[in-house]
Amino acid sequence: MADEEQFDGLDELPSSPSPDTIKVGSTTMSLPTKLKGKKIKKKGHRRENNITGEVTFKKSSSEAIAGALQLGIAHSVGKLSERPDRDVLMQDFEVVELIDFPTKGTTLTPPHEFGEFTFQSYAPLAMRYFRDIFDISVEGYIHSIIHEPLTAIGNPGASGSLFWITHDDEFIIKTVDNKEAEFLMNLLPGYFMNVQQNPRTLLPKFYGLYCVKKERKHIRVVVMNNLLPRDVEMHYKFDLKGSRYKRKANSKEQQKKSPTWKDLDFERIFDSKRISLVKESYNAMIETIKRDCLVLNSFSIMDYSFLIGVHKCSVGEIASMESMSLSASNSRGNSVFKRSALYSSPMEQVFTGSQVNLQLSQHKVDQNWGGIPALLPDGTQVLIYCGIIDILQCYKLLKRTEHFFKSLYTNGEEISVVRPGFYAERFQDFLKNKVFIPQSKSSLPNPSQILEQGLEEELEDKLSKEAAKSNVDHNKNGTYF
Repeated sequence: MADEEQFDGLDELPSSPSPDTIKVGSTTMSLPTKLKGKKIKKKGHRRENNITGEVTFKKSSSEAIAGALQLGIAHSVGKLSERPDRDVLMQDFEVVELIDFPTKGTTLTPPHEFGEFTFQSYAPLAMRYFRDIFDISVEGYIHSIIHEPLTAIGNPGASGSLFWITHDDEFIIKTVDNKEAEFLMNLLPGYFMNVQQNPRTLLPKFYGLYCVKKERKHIRVVVMNNLLPRDVEMHYKFDLKGSRYKRKANSKEQQKKSPTWKDLDFERIFDSKRISLVKESYNAMIETIKRDCLVLNSFSIMDYSFLIGVHKCSVGEIASMESMSLSASNSRGNSVFKRSALYSSPMEQVFTGSQVNLQLSQHKVDQNWGGIPALLPDGTQVLIYCGIIDILQCYKLLKRTEHFFKSLYTNGEEISVVRPGFYAERFQDFLKNKVFIPQSKSSLPNPSQILEQGLEEELEDKLSKEAAKSNVDHNKNGTYF
């Protein structure tokens, strides 16, 4: 009976609150054990706080990584410039130089607020040679990277990489994983040979490969050419591979202010019609793509993309192009029209131009960063900016396995991951027959004439300045004419 009495009235006791609530008197309150939405957005090693907006990568803030990169690159490139020039040797592609950056500084490094780190520079001498080929001086390279804070680009891509852009729009800095960095190191000798033989290419141009080591975490980055200048509005952006399987921008991407569309979107937006190029532009573009794909196939590279930015021309831009005038002297005072690297604009990448000495000038000045004139299917006159991206993917075991399993439930020829040779053929065929079309008779200006006239004007401007300087020197010496 005692036991029965002990349990009498249990039904009258208040029910136990759930683990995430607490009862105070007659009030039940929720404990803050769960957030209404995800606080941290994760993608790869990238973490973004949805409340504060802070972005971290391998537990280091984006700002701290950018600051460390600026310090490390300035030191590495600056010290390298003190060494005498010599030919690149095979062992130079395997060199890794490193230096410690304690927060208090040393006799070689300044004090800083980015946390203690070790900076590694991969194949620094070979990379200097690449920069020399594209006429990038030590001063220009360092100025672009450290003169102002690097600007983070919000789109992390599928891999969760971090992207930064320099203040002058010259360079993109992107984080890469260990396999991509290792693959690039192995690729460098062949890349060296290709760039030496053909500096006019739509392939990415690698200007530096570095690593910031913080708290046992390796953050590897590559410095590349920037394809889409921020000063030119891109009304469309496309990432094209020539495949159809799931090649459509998702709903989240479509809601962005400036979405990046894919293959199926291209067909839908332009109603399966193509972008018109004058015949010379078309032939030069397709020939360059063919040559670049041959190089990529030789290294068993696949799953790369063709990035296109489309800028709709204003009335003033159309009039300027029709008059074939680049107004080089007027734009010289405006830094947004300067490209310090040779072969960095689309027009220079695919056209040989005239025999006017390209390397005489300090800056390449092209209207709107050298976009290639084109026509959309509805007749709208545009400038296109393009290049091949994401080439650090090799067709090895992981990619072969991915191809096998995807082929089980869809057409193996329509997926992105296929044999490099087939990928290159499909890629070229798509761009040649589905994206671009030649137009023999067009109101569009001839790009090679634009490039030639711009270079001639630039050369004339330089010679006139030298003559003026010579007259001043004569006057200083007391010689009058």
